[in-house]
Amino acid sequence: MPFGVAFGIASADAGLTTWQTSAFSLLVFAGSAQFAAVEVISSGGSALAAIAAGLLLNLRSLAFGVAMTSALAGPWWKRAAWSHFMIDESTAVGSAQSERRWRRYGYLCAGLTIFVTWNLSTLIGAATLSSGGELVTTWGIDATIPAAFLALLWSRLADVDQRRSAVAGGLIALALVPFAPPGVPILAAGVGALAGCRQPRERGAP
Repeated sequence: MPFGVAFGIASADAGLTTWQTSAFSLLVFAGSAQFAAVEVISSGGSALAAIAAGLLLNLRSLAFGVAMTSALAGPWWKRAAWSHFMIDESTAVGSAQSERRWRRYGYLCAGLTIFVTWNLSTLIGAATLSSGGELVTTWGIDATIPAAFLALLWSRLADVDQRRSAVAGGLIALALVPFAPPGVPILAAGVGALAGCRQPRERGAP
């Protein structure tokens, strides 16, 4: 919810109305991509540039779809509806389950819960705190964004290879942030996963 409040305030600062902000969250529902688009708009960028920034960040959803495809099997229209909730949090909760039915349940439960809270908090931020941009830093709301991603990542750092992947990806992103367009550092950080991609060998294999 603090993440959504921060987005509502950022959207208002960028010149979006309360209804535009709410429609943005309802129809797009992709926090980091929405932040990137609003940042481009607030800097005077065009709508096409804002869309491109959001698309770059959301390309990682292709990998999410591959990871969740077996758990979300069904008619195309149902999969299309479910895809609207394909965010980092829902994919993290779903993929953490061992059984397929619980993967689907975890994905949908997390996705629907965050969809509701995200849209409510976005509306609160845009409608009631639109003139309080300083509250984001004063209250530390801006820290909720990296904290949320760190919380998702933490449970995945169970062994040395996973930690190596996380560190490599973080270093790549940090190196690119000062000069790369929004979204590119996150995509490039995926290369860090190669540091931990060691195929397990069967016992007795050379």
